[in-house]
Amino acid sequence: MSMTALILGLIVLASGAGLTFAPSLIERSLFRPYWLVPKRQYATLVSSGFMHANLAHLLFNAFTLWSFGGPLERATGGARFLGLYATGLLASDAGTWLQHRRDPDYASLGASGAILAVLFASVVYYPTESLYIMPLPVPVPAPLFALGYLIYTWYAARHLRGRVNHDAHFSGALAGLAFVALTDPRAWQRAIATVLG
Repeated sequence: MSMTALILGLIVLASGAGLTFAPSLIERSLFRPYWLVPKRQYATLVSSGFMHANLAHLLFNAFTLWSFGGPLERATGGARFLGLYATGLLASDAGTWLQHRRDPDYASLGASGAILAVLFASVVYYPTESLYIMPLPVPVPAPLFALGYLIYTWYAARHLRGRVNHDAHFSGALAGLAFVALTDPRAWQRAIATVLG
């Protein structure tokens, strides 16, 4: 079984249980930066990344992971892919903690940060691909999407309020780029040569 399928299966099973017959799982999995150390809620650094608050969030993340995870895992191998996913998850937690560590009411949930690490690593490995982004009617080149998304997420994390954890998204995306730079610098070299050439 591939790591992509294993991670996706765990996400669907955990979130499905929380959204149907065991809602207490969601409450126990919430990552609360303010309470992380005082209440020793260290397990939520991981559990929060496998649980989702609603079906739409789960389906969107599951589809994104399935779309990008398989091809990327074939390029990197299962062990490196798992390392990338774990790095993205912990980096998204770190970004959330830095921004919200003084807010006792803040809580976060979902795999988006880790999945964005996968997506952004995919941009490095497949820089000539294009992405379809709703509601745009035309595909967007992957490098252009990556640049635009980073700018938007950085802005949104500082100016927009709502339920979306932009800090986790931004940190996860950067973690994906950094992970590839550290573990496979030639992939970055190929990507840059392809984009500039």
